[in-house]
Amino acid sequence: MLVANLLNALFEAFPPDTAEPWDHVGLSVGDPSSSITGVTCALDATLDNVRAAHKSGSNVLLTHHPVYIKAPDAFKPAESLTPSSSSVVYEAARLGVSVISMHTNLDRSAAARTLLPELMGFTASSSLEFVQQPDLLGLGAVADIAQTNLAELASRASRIFHTQPRVWGEPSHRVSRVAFLGGSLGDFGELALRANVDAIICGEAGYHICQDLSIRGLDVLLLGHDRSEEPFVEILAKAAQQAGVTPASIATITHSAQWWTAK
Repeated sequence: MLVANLLNALFEAFPPDTAEPWDHVGLSVGDPSSSITGVTCALDATLDNVRAAHKSGSNVLLTHHPVYIKAPDAFKPAESLTPSSSSVVYEAARLGVSVISMHTNLDRSAAARTLLPELMGFTASSSLEFVQQPDLLGLGAVADIAQTNLAELASRASRIFHTQPRVWGEPSHRVSRVAFLGGSLGDFGELALRANVDAIICGEAGYHICQDLSIRGLDVLLLGHDRSEEPFVEILAKAAQQAGVTPASIATITHSAQWWTAK
């Protein structure tokens, strides 16, 4: 199987035209005509992950986050004054590792919509982007759940996503409708309010956004950007297998949070 074959199959599963206009998806570095020796799936295209893929015998690193959104000025070995993406591309090319990323096109997939609520025992009824049109693929998810309170919901999220969420809202607030969004919240809190959602679970959001949403009645649970999207690595691994890569040739790299909380 060639890198080009894998790329085409991934784009069938996660069409590039569903990615955000600013996004950078697909092949960032590598030879499309190379035969695949193995595929390593990870959340991020980092220098360590490129080297780990190569060490394991993979010549493809398949990630959720792209190497870069905007290309750096030059590609060269790591140094403190140069964006890390510069050394990633340099090292990947040097080692012969192709880097493929499925980002906001994966975020809009049925697999992404289903997974985050499912991990918590919930069933998504629609995306958050198109609540009134459940058949349309869109960012995020909305799920109606058995009524609980915010403290219990946060505790459950903490156990499942292995993190200590930052929570905005009264612990006793009743919750029966939850939205999910991997990564950054952006302005999707407004969609959640219009969808009559009680709480939204996401990766990260700005202070003033969270404050405003909380005052207006929407609880916000911030898992950490990486913790909210780490489960997508398994989506990538399954997609690689469905594309025709043998399961024995697929590896995954998962990380605990890349940050820590002082006690």
